[in-house]
Amino acid sequence: MKSLAILGATGSIGNSTLKIVKKFPDRFTVKALAAKNNVDRLSDQILAFQPRLAVVYDEASAVQLQQRLQGRCAVEILYGSEGYAAAAALPDVDMVVGAMVGAAGLAPTMAAIEAGKDIALANKETLVMAGHLVTQAVKTNNVRLLPVDSEHSAIFQCLQGERIDRVDQLIITASGGPFRELPANRFSGVTPEEALKHPNWQMGEKITIDSATLMNKGLEVIEARWLFDMAVDRIQVLVHPQSIVHSMVAFCDGSVMAQMGIPDMQQAIAYALAYPDRLGLQQPLPDFSALGCLTFEPPDLKRFPCLRLAFEACRTGGTLPAVLNAANEVAVSAFLSGKIGFSHIPVIIEETMAACRSTDMPDLAAILADDEWARQKAKRKVDQFAAI
Repeated sequence: MKSLAILGATGSIGNSTLKIVKKFPDRFTVKALAAKNNVDRLSDQILAFQPRLAVVYDEASAVQLQQRLQGRCAVEILYGSEGYAAAAALPDVDMVVGAMVGAAGLAPTMAAIEAGKDIALANKETLVMAGHLVTQAVKTNNVRLLPVDSEHSAIFQCLQGERIDRVDQLIITASGGPFRELPANRFSGVTPEEALKHPNWQMGEKITIDSATLMNKGLEVIEARWLFDMAVDRIQVLVHPQSIVHSMVAFCDGSVMAQMGIPDMQQAIAYALAYPDRLGLQQPLPDFSALGCLTFEPPDLKRFPCLRLAFEACRTGGTLPAVLNAANEVAVSAFLSGKIGFSHIPVIIEETMAACRSTDMPDLAAILADDEWARQKAKRKVDQFAAI
């Protein structure tokens, strides 16, 4: 029986993880659930899975949660950064599922690693911001860092039994998002509602917008650089509209291995939870005869400059990936709230990056300082666009 703490329990990854726990009650138990402020969904999850500990973002949400559960469940309720760290380091937890959105996932993930917990990582921003620190902490504490992103899970599966020094390239696939064929001169009129209509995947709002700008692929490139210790120039992105090939690995002898499946996150989550075992999810196979063909094309970096910016940040290193991520989080939030247009997102990111003085191999304090600097810089640029 594996004991889990799920950080980001009310999001899409958290919900999918709990579906797997429900399917395999003899394999997994939930000891801690952490969310931001979706008290309604979290209270339902607590009643269903009976964790020891629940964590929310602030005191008001904690009070609300306590009132919802009064007399119905004996669970300790904490809030804020100390609460998230406590959930991540809970003594009887074997694995922490890191599914928080954005930079907020970094500190709890580090707390979990330092407490000796294996990590099932869906929060790509953790490695984007502090890849060298996280991977070193994983080695120092002798824990396993298992990818939950479908693309990185695919690469991880293709590498089983293989030597990393025999890898020529990692090939990350992208659906292309909802605007793959939309002319660039129409991007300025894109609405949040249109951008949130992903053609293949059901995801949270932030990651869905990142998919629409291709920033999600850029963050995945940086994540892959650290997960697999691979130089960025040996990581390629290909647009694959059918989302059946989740990613590929090319080897030095010209062989290419691909991992395929329907576009559903449960397979990648289950592989991380049960590794090295596989769970009988009973998911349908892709209907290859109905698909007819699988197509691939290079990404258009002129129409989708966020991907180019991510490659640049990865090559430069230092705190620039954290700056890229922070500016993107601010810009996406501003777009979703109607303050800026879709085409403003890459402009804000690029101008924020251009003003950065990146620190070489920074410590955590430098990363967090530049993260905050980038957020303030990006917010000022949002205000400039909003005033026009």
